[in-house]
Amino acid sequence: MSFLFKIIDKQNINSIIPLVQKLNGNKDTDAVLKQRFSEMITQNYECAGIFDNEKLIGICGLWFCTRHYSGKSVEPDHVYIDDTYRGKGLGKQFFEWIYNYVRLKGCESIELNTYVSNPPSHKFYYNEGFKILGYHFFKKL
Repeated sequence: MSFLFKIIDKQNINSIIPLVQKLNGNKDTDAVLKQRFSEMITQNYECAGIFDNEKLIGICGLWFCTRHYSGKSVEPDHVYIDDTYRGKGLGKQFFEWIYNYVRLKGCESIELNTYVSNPPSHKFYYNEGFKILGYHFFKKL
C-alpha cells in the first residue's frame, strides 16, 4: 500500500472533524469543532494528514512556537489513525514524515502530551525516542 502524507489546506480543515470526533468519542459537535478549528488555523496551527488515495485516514495537528528552553518547537496534537490502518507501521512512517517536515520549518525540538489512559501511545512515543519530562495539568474554566 502507498500512502500520501501532506499538510491539509486550511480551507479543508473541517475534513478532519470525523477523525477528531472518533478520537474524542464524539463529545464535541460539528459546530463546536468547526468554530474551534476556524480559530486554530489563525494561531500557528497546521494539520498533517495521511491519505489512502483520496480518503483521509490519519491526522496530526502541529502547533508551532518558540520556547525559552527548547528553541523553535512543534507540538503534535490529536494524533489519530483510523482503526483499520493501525498495527502496520503507519504511525512510524507518519512521524518520520513529520520529523522531516518540521526540520524544514526550522524546528529544534518536539514535545507532546498523551493521555495517561492511553498506554499504547506511551509505548509508541518511547520507541520514537521521547522522554517524560513532567506532568500536564488541566483546569476547565
